[in-house]
Amino acid sequence: MENKAKASATVAEPVADVSNIYKLDGKVPVDKAIPFGLQHVLAMFVSNLAPISIICAAAQPALSSEMLGWLLQNAMFVAGIATLVQIYPIWKIGSKLPVVMGVSFTFVAVLSSVAASYGYGAVVGCVLIGGLFEGILGLLANYWRKLITPIVAASVVTAIGLSLFTVGIRSFGGGYADDFGSAQNLWLGTITLVTCLAWNIFAKGYLKQLNVLAGLIVGYCVAIGMGKVDLSVILQGGWISLPHLMPVQPVFHPGAILSVCIIFLVSAAETIGDTSALVAGGLGRTITGREIQGSLSVDGFGSAFSSFFGTPPVTSFSQNVGLINMTHVVNRNVVATGAGFMILGGLFPPLGNFFASLPQSVLGGCTVMMFGSILVSGMQMIADAGFTQRNITIASLSLVLGAGLTASTELDIWNIFPEIVQTVFGQNVVAVTFVVALVLSLILPKNMDIEHLSQREEEFQERQDEIAAEALREYDE
Repeated sequence: MENKAKASATVAEPVADVSNIYKLDGKVPVDKAIPFGLQHVLAMFVSNLAPISIICAAAQPALSSEMLGWLLQNAMFVAGIATLVQIYPIWKIGSKLPVVMGVSFTFVAVLSSVAASYGYGAVVGCVLIGGLFEGILGLLANYWRKLITPIVAASVVTAIGLSLFTVGIRSFGGGYADDFGSAQNLWLGTITLVTCLAWNIFAKGYLKQLNVLAGLIVGYCVAIGMGKVDLSVILQGGWISLPHLMPVQPVFHPGAILSVCIIFLVSAAETIGDTSALVAGGLGRTITGREIQGSLSVDGFGSAFSSFFGTPPVTSFSQNVGLINMTHVVNRNVVATGAGFMILGGLFPPLGNFFASLPQSVLGGCTVMMFGSILVSGMQMIADAGFTQRNITIASLSLVLGAGLTASTELDIWNIFPEIVQTVFGQNVVAVTFVVALVLSLILPKNMDIEHLSQREEEFQERQDEIAAEALREYDE
């Protein structure tokens, strides 16, 4: 009997199989999981560090180069920890989804203003309070999640896709460097993109899903040949360096905290959109209330945690949502290996410096295709919500106002509004789309199509009565 029990236990034990990369759970051989995890890190690494550099550059008094190095190192460590909590929840904190977390661009404008006005300590104070605010909001998601109807979520996901187009093209051309749009950068981006496409066409089986990693490797090698990579920086900072706890003491300014809390609401909308897109595109279903609660709570409490290391808020990364939607590799354990690389990047400076040396054009060559997949996911979600008169009105009006009012050529339209309104909505297509879609969803009648049909029927009946009355008059005459 004991032998039979042991045999059945042996049979029941899950087997590591590479085919599990397309399943949310399941063991994947480590040697097969590492390339897919590494692909996620390379897709987000530069974008994870750039916001810190921009905010620190605006800080008054200015931060030392040593302090900036500490914050960049801390950013990778915090992003890795937040990603692991998102994948493997602690209590109600975490969605149990393969959501990759990183330092958000959403907060760059408002935190740069705070840093310039009150110093970097005020940035840390704002992130701490704002993170707790969003974390509590996430835990209470079951009480308000019904406000985020399928068409609202679909509109937000579509807006996220639209907002990332310029990000991908900016990277493709070389980022914010002086040689943006140079022939070297355009060739480098094109070679990377063509490699991704060729790998996607000619690779077989699960290897096909490593097209982004293949493009990054080929692009990186070509960039070295072009002299676009400075290999000397890789060994700067020593071999091992522990994260620095509380490198900057928090300072609290009520006005600044209020401004940042408003942006945390925008970030919450983006996170709902990102996770909805991931679940719809990667798992082929609708997101649950528990998953919304978990993802938002990590967004918030993860940001509060990041403040203890001096870094800006962390949030879900749309780049990685696009990668999952394109490859359909949704296994949590695979993405967790990427989180492990992030943590190692925060502990071993050479690894972090290697990732940071990735040229923007190489990254752009991969991301332009990934970002397009997010837009397509949004369109699919709109179709799934149904093309009713009400849904068409919500989606069309929210997207046209979101894209139109935040276009770089039309920003002067916000000049009459207070600075806080300009900061929140002026260049944020997601924020405008979310607010318009939410308001329309709340105020528009649920039975627009029925009322429309009833009105047509009444008009038809009135016309029939007029014809009958006219025929009766003619008969009497």
